[in-house]
Amino acid sequence: NNLRLIEDGRWGQHKMRLYPSQNAPFTVMFDSWKQHSRQLIEMEPDKARSAAAEIDAKVLSNRKPPYSLAGGLFDAMQDAGGDIYKVSNDELRFWKQRFAELEGIDIHDAPAVAVASLAMAVEEGAVRNDETIMLNITGGGEELAKSRQEVFYAQPHIVLDPALPTEDILDAVNKLF
Repeated sequence: NNLRLIEDGRWGQHKMRLYPSQNAPFTVMFDSWKQHSRQLIEMEPDKARSAAAEIDAKVLSNRKPPYSLAGGLFDAMQDAGGDIYKVSNDELRFWKQRFAELEGIDIHDAPAVAVASLAMAVEEGAVRNDETIMLNITGGGEELAKSRQEVFYAQPHIVLDPALPTEDILDAVNKLF
């Protein structure tokens, strides 16, 4: 159970439903959830890379998310209820622009996916009028900041292919020290 602030300032117990989102076509959790499967659907590495390359919200493209493990997203969804949504790049871009128009600040692609999903949940009646919504919005104002000052990007010391053998990964990481 999660705590929710009630209008008179007291804390009460309320069950929170979850509505995670994925950017289509990279939708392994969405597809697995819709099949009511604890195990993630199988996706060939080349197909996964291709799907991940197509999406705007790159941070949502984890090929091995904490979905199936005990206490992972599948268990959380089973306990809390809710649904998983998928959002196209066009929908993401529409809601990214709409958020900027309504709130006066730019946001990153991943929260635009969340905003689009919330709009879908409201449209289909999954969200009740009396519910309190918590929506994590990241990257607010990055484009505004970039327009006002010079930005410096850190470069990684190493980039590794996740398909490398464990020993090769450990050797490469140890060479950093």
